[in-house]
Amino acid sequence: ISKSHHPRAVEAATKYFLTQAAASALVLFSSMTNAWQTGQWDITQLTHPTSCLILTSALAIKLGLVPFHFWFPEVLQGSPLTTGLLLSTIMKLPPIALLYMTSPSLNPTLLTTLAILSTALGGWMGLNQTQIRKILAFSSISHLGWMVIIIAYSPKLTLLNFYLYAMMTTTVFLTLSTTKTLKLSTLMTAWTKTPPLNAMLLLTLLSLAGL
Repeated sequence: ISKSHHPRAVEAATKYFLTQAAASALVLFSSMTNAWQTGQWDITQLTHPTSCLILTSALAIKLGLVPFHFWFPEVLQGSPLTTGLLLSTIMKLPPIALLYMTSPSLNPTLLTTLAILSTALGGWMGLNQTQIRKILAFSSISHLGWMVIIIAYSPKLTLLNFYLYAMMTTTVFLTLSTTKTLKLSTLMTAWTKTPPLNAMLLLTLLSLAGL
């Protein structure tokens, strides 16, 4: 993230590091409190309510669910498009995998609340943005909300949704990277350069919106 040595990039890298470090510490803390109370170290078999609550919050911070979402748009805005692509897709895989493995022991009420808030706020806060990376960040938050809300009922569906989301987001980011588009104003004039690519981008965005 901080490869460009731009102050915003360095700030984004610091934010990302602090958030992820705090979330990882919380994951370890939840397994520790569970071991303290029950004598069981296995993170997939958490039975103590406090541990479940802490683990749910930690995974929400790692994924960037509302209300722990503030770091994600800022970090994405401060990094180049290729790094943004990695942050939105591959770096979401470890927390999703953890969520998949520990889904039976997570707190369902908290998880559902976070998911509903994420889907609502992700769509709502993306409305008044002009920076494309921030719009994509809020789109990511909204999609994660849908993934998290279904994990209690069908974890495999969550993974399928994530793979589809990753594929479409990769298409969008690579297209934007090719046309060197960062703002909505440049996107409006970009179609003159490569019309086929922009038609493809339009279809992908519609697909990402679920149409």
